[in-house]
Amino acid sequence: MTPSRKIPIGEEGPGVPDDPETTGPEEAASTAAEASGLEEVPGTAPTLEDELEALRRERDELRDAVLRRRAEFENYRRRVERDRHTAAQEALAAVFREMVGTVDNLERALSAGGGPEELRKGVELTYRELMGLLEAHDVVVVDPAGGETFDPTVHQALLHEPVPGFPEGSVAEVLRKGYSFGERLLRPALVKVAKSAGPEEAGVDDGEGH
Repeated sequence: MTPSRKIPIGEEGPGVPDDPETTGPEEAASTAAEASGLEEVPGTAPTLEDELEALRRERDELRDAVLRRRAEFENYRRRVERDRHTAAQEALAAVFREMVGTVDNLERALSAGGGPEELRKGVELTYRELMGLLEAHDVVVVDPAGGETFDPTVHQALLHEPVPGFPEGSVAEVLRKGYSFGERLLRPALVKVAKSAGPEEAGVDDGEGH
């Protein structure tokens, strides 16, 4: 019979776990961490001051972003306004550059030493040149023909009176031409509009007939 070997108190064999009843919570957690091979990290929960500081940083970042966007938009607005002003100035300069030639013709016509015929020729030459300038810039003359229906969008009625041979509501006479540029009316044509004869005019006409 093999004699039994007594194990001294305090000595444990390898791989023998501690008795869970005699091990405290901290020692148990340390033992579990060592068994898993992970180093225990003490907990560091963020304080209220840390959260406030994070909110302040986020607020500052958002404010800086808004200020940058506002500055960029203001620069863009100024650049667009400057470009628009420059384009308008260039367009006006192009028109004025072409008009100075017309002024030269007027000066030559006025300084001519000839008679009325030479003056008339000079004025006609200036007129044709000026009309060519307007046509080159898409300016259209509004000159309704006699008997054309009155159009309030491009015509302005100065007189309404009966005109023999013209139907009611038609243009009987053009007193001043109008002009349009693209879809924009520069000036309406000033016209006289025919209307039907009233009872008084009809009675006068009948009396004259007798």
